[in-house]
Amino acid sequence: MYLSVVSTIYRSENSIGALAESIVTACDKLNITYEIILVDDGSLDNSWYKIEELTESIPNLKGVKLSKNFGQHYAISCGIEQAKGEWIVVMDGDLQDNPKEIERFLEKTREGFKIVTANRIGRKDTFLKRVYSVVFWKSLSYLTGKPLHHSISNFGIYHKNVIESVISMRDNIRFFPTMVNWVGFKKTSIDVEHNPRYEGKSTYTLDKMVKLAIDVILVNSEKPIMVVIKTGILISFISFLVGAIYLYKYLNHQISVPGYTSIIISIWFLGGLIIFILGVLGLYISKTFDAVKKRPYYIIEKITSKI
Repeated sequence: MYLSVVSTIYRSENSIGALAESIVTACDKLNITYEIILVDDGSLDNSWYKIEELTESIPNLKGVKLSKNFGQHYAISCGIEQAKGEWIVVMDGDLQDNPKEIERFLEKTREGFKIVTANRIGRKDTFLKRVYSVVFWKSLSYLTGKPLHHSISNFGIYHKNVIESVISMRDNIRFFPTMVNWVGFKKTSIDVEHNPRYEGKSTYTLDKMVKLAIDVILVNSEKPIMVVIKTGILISFISFLVGAIYLYKYLNHQISVPGYTSIIISIWFLGGLIIFILGVLGLYISKTFDAVKKRPYYIIEKITSKI
């Protein structure tokens, strides 16, 4: 068996050594052939230099440096495209994902599963981060129409057929969990302990999570447009009823003075609704514009390896 372990790195110069050491320790116990792929997602610290140093002491480690910060899921796309293994492990580089779980992942694959993901229990994130995460995943699950849970992460093991299918998807916006969910295959999850971060804090701010959610929803779902259409139909129906009522009153001479308040409220409400609808349509058009450019998902600046 040939195993590939892919991990994305961003501003983690102090934890890369511990990460690589823990992966090596976990994989050496399995007595298999393996490679480690660390993708530096445009870090501004000394992360890349640490990776270069590690390739000198760990012969089966490959470092890939992206030309700028493209984002975690684009870095994952880069890493899995570099992977040569029959099975590919994807994990974060902050050591909240424990490499010792790889053995349990492999044991589960012997039951015929092509995808085994980690169900994180006892999450060690801050309270606000946990709240953001729950809201993010519930919103994403509803609007994409796909069952997604906040405890499921990128951390897991995937058969090469799964990874090849994900790579073949040419979606301009890359979001690994929904892409894996879409390709199918027999999958399951196992409970794993969620470790504290080795250092620092998450770079996923509320603004970044909102932007990510909007991008993923627009790529994976037509539901926002359907919500807008249904809202428009509902308002049109209500407007028709209100118009019919006022026409009846007018014909029966029950209206003597036109209502200023109702006119102002109607103008502001319908004006806001029209702007909202145009905004939703504009977002879909902008994502279509980005897609037709056919720009690469990432750009590799440098690769270091002795493999």
